[in-house]
Amino acid sequence: MVGRADDAAWRPYEDGGSIGWMGTQGGTIARDEDFGGLARLTYELDDTRSFHAIACSVTGWLLYHRFFDNAAAATAAFEEMKPALEALLTQLPEGGPTSPANTRLAGPLLAAFTVRHG
Repeated sequence: MVGRADDAAWRPYEDGGSIGWMGTQGGTIARDEDFGGLARLTYELDDTRSFHAIACSVTGWLLYHRFFDNAAAATAAFEEMKPALEALLTQLPEGGPTSPANTRLAGPLLAAFTVRHG
């Protein structure tokens, strides 16, 4: 299982260097945080079109987007996904999908995460 380093914590991705850049969904990156190089949450927004998106990734396993029409809902989701991603990391096989067996193990875990945070 992907271990959690003792010093792992959510930190600004690239020391905040991505803030203000265009995100993958066409909004401006407002928050971008990384957890030990294993998980990442990116929040982008475009108030001209009431657009708020969160990109969630787990290295080797998941890239998932959520969309919102207001900042309050997006910010709440961003915060609630952090502990959920940390818990998911403790259950996933380390190194990504390296065998049919660990892919079968991870599939239901990833599906449950996306349903819960959908």
